[in-house]
Amino acid sequence: MSDDTTPVTSTTYYDRPAIKEPVWTWEVPAYFYVGGVAGAAAAIGALLQLLDGEESEALVRRCRDLAAFGGVAGSALLISDLGRPERFLNMLRVFKPSSPLSVGSWILALASSMSGAAALSSRTSGLVRRLGDMAGIGAGLAGLPLSGYTAVLVSDTVVPVWRESRKTLPGLFVASSTGAACSLLEAGAFTEKELTAVRRLGTIAQVAELFAAKAVEKEAGRRVERVARPYQEGVSGAMWKASTSLTVASLAVDTITGKRRSGRIAAALLGTTGSVCLRVAVWQAGRSSARDPRATFELQRMQERDGNQKH
Repeated sequence: MSDDTTPVTSTTYYDRPAIKEPVWTWEVPAYFYVGGVAGAAAAIGALLQLLDGEESEALVRRCRDLAAFGGVAGSALLISDLGRPERFLNMLRVFKPSSPLSVGSWILALASSMSGAAALSSRTSGLVRRLGDMAGIGAGLAGLPLSGYTAVLVSDTVVPVWRESRKTLPGLFVASSTGAACSLLEAGAFTEKELTAVRRLGTIAQVAELFAAKAVEKEAGRRVERVARPYQEGVSGAMWKASTSLTVASLAVDTITGKRRSGRIAAALLGTTGSVCLRVAVWQAGRSSARDPRATFELQRMQERDGNQKH
C-alpha cells in the first residue's frame, strides 16, 4: 500500500496518448459562446421583466432578441458539428437526467423556442403579449443553465484538464456568458437607468469571471500539477492569457470612459473578444490534455493511490 510519501511516476506506454483527442471542430467553441450568451441574455431579460418590466421595456426586448438569435445560431452550430439535423432531433427522443448531453439538448430546445416566442410577441399587445411575457420568464429559467451547461458537458469526460476542474468550470462559463451578454447589450442605445443596470451587472460578471478563471486553473492542477499545463502553455495557454487580458482591458475602458458611447462600444468589443478567447482556450486545452499521456497516467495513479489510502 502506498503512503503520502510515495511519488507519482510518469511512466507511459511509449508516450502514446492514452485517450482519444476530442474530435470537435470550430463549431463547438463557437456554440459554447453563442449558446452561453443566449442563455445569459434570456435570464437577464426575465429578471428585468420581473423587477422593472415597464421601465426597462426596450432593454427587455433587446435581451429577448439576443436570446432568440443566439438560440437559432447555437442550434445551427450544433447541427453543423453533428453533421445531420436528424442527429440533433434524435437526442430529443428521450430525456436522460444522468446525461449532460441529453439534458443540455432539452435545455437548448426549450430556451430557444421560448426565447423566439418572447421576442416575436414583444412587438404585439393584448393576450399575445401576455403569453409572450410568460414565455420570456420560461426562457429565463431555461437560459441560466444554458449559459453554463456546456462546462458540465466537457467536465463529464475523461480529458484530465476538463475532468479535474469540474467544480469550478461551470461557474466560469456562467460568469463569462453573463459578462459577454452585458457587453453586447451595453453597446446599444438605452436610457441612462437601463445602461447603468447593464454596466453594473457586466462589471460584477467580469470580475467574477477573472476570479473563476484563477479557480479553474488552480483546481485543474490541484492533484497533479501537470494537468493544468494547457492553461499555461501552447495555443490554449496563449488564448487563456489573452482572455484574461481582454477582460481586464474591458473593465478598465468601461470604468475610464464612463457613459460615453464610444467607450462603451470599445469595452463591449474587448469583453466579447475575451469571452470568445476563453471558450477557444478551454476547447484547445482539452485537445492538448488528451494528447499528453503523462497527465492521464499520473492522474490515474494519483486516483488509485487515493483510493488505496481510503481503504
